[in-house]
Amino acid sequence: MRRLQRTIKKPASVQGVGVFSGNKVSMRFLPAVPDSGVTFVRLDLPERPRIKVDQASAGASFRRRTLKAGEIEIETVEHVLAAIAGLAIDNLEIEIDGSEMPATDGSSVAFVEALKEAEIIEQAAPKKVIVLPYPLSVTEGDSTLVAMPADSGLTITYTLDYKVKPIGLQHLTVRITEETFMAELARARTFCLESEVQEFLQKGLGKGASYENTLVVSETGVVKNELRFPDEFVRHKMLDLLGDLYLLGGFLRAHVMAVKSGHSLNLQLVKDISAMFEAQTRRGKEETALDMREIQNILPHRFPFLLVDKVLELDGYNRAVGIKNVSFNEPFFQGHFPGTPIMPGVLQLEAMAQLAGVLLLRKAENAGKLAVLLSIDKVKLRKTVVPGDQLRLEAETIKLKSRTGLVYVKASVDGQLASEAYMKFMIVDSD
Repeated sequence: MRRLQRTIKKPASVQGVGVFSGNKVSMRFLPAVPDSGVTFVRLDLPERPRIKVDQASAGASFRRRTLKAGEIEIETVEHVLAAIAGLAIDNLEIEIDGSEMPATDGSSVAFVEALKEAEIIEQAAPKKVIVLPYPLSVTEGDSTLVAMPADSGLTITYTLDYKVKPIGLQHLTVRITEETFMAELARARTFCLESEVQEFLQKGLGKGASYENTLVVSETGVVKNELRFPDEFVRHKMLDLLGDLYLLGGFLRAHVMAVKSGHSLNLQLVKDISAMFEAQTRRGKEETALDMREIQNILPHRFPFLLVDKVLELDGYNRAVGIKNVSFNEPFFQGHFPGTPIMPGVLQLEAMAQLAGVLLLRKAENAGKLAVLLSIDKVKLRKTVVPGDQLRLEAETIKLKSRTGLVYVKASVDGQLASEAYMKFMIVDSD
């Protein structure tokens, strides 16, 4: 079953001090619409500039992940992004009145608690899942990252090798789910060596650091604090990696194996995966577009009731994108309505159902059969469609069995949602 996108039901806030800047900062999580992703909004600057979370905006500053849009920057976002990724949230707006995330206790716990309190809810759109067709690897010095294809979900394996005795060699594998994230990774805190503290201060960094939000490690152990896990250090590196992987803009299905990787190498892997995914998507569009003749080989509909002009994209039996060019010559405009032509909402639904039919009937065992509509749920008509519009149709398979299929469909004009619904079909013999 395909998973749905998620956001939060109500706002939630977190306050604290930036660990590098020492500045007090307040941030607020807000709900966002499907397919909008995660966006930061700087409330402390004129015009409230926005920075979208993706690999294009990402940079790696000293020991922290940053996001930039022009000259505008947000710092130390990795623990927030890890919380969002671990809770499988897709769409959020994050308002902040400074340039750096609050450090809280050096982990993701405060952000997790705020998001849970805000009530995570599902949205009527499928999640974007990034599937690897082949392994990818990146190397920098003695640090390595390898991403391997996987049948389902995300698994992270991390090997940490510090020459300092209290840390030493640590190794851990975690299959990422909401439950394992909260139990195994969310509470792991950031750390530094006692020998590094003076270096940070000389660079003007660490002004907000304290023994409460940073584990300081000496040759004899953790200074003025206690570990939450015997291997808390490797767990925190996995937390950082999970936050960096969220820059992909979708949920990665893979087994990622890391040896001593940091933010810079993590970003390189993200960029390589993004480039691979974009190239794969382009090839898929080129190879799977269907013209009118090919559509008629799949669907039984004919003039004046064939309402899909072209199929632009096909992703196996999972997703299809098509178009319907709405002409003034459509026969239904003669009576709906004279002087004010509007495409009936039921015909928008019919066009989406036909695209869903293309998606379901492409399977070899369904050739020559019919996709008969059984039910329509959660129908919303949001925008009028008029002559001259081009209706972009999208269909996503939610559940597919041998004789039935559940499909989420939507139609939009110029990027604005016109209609959406969930449709259930039965696959039957044409006779």
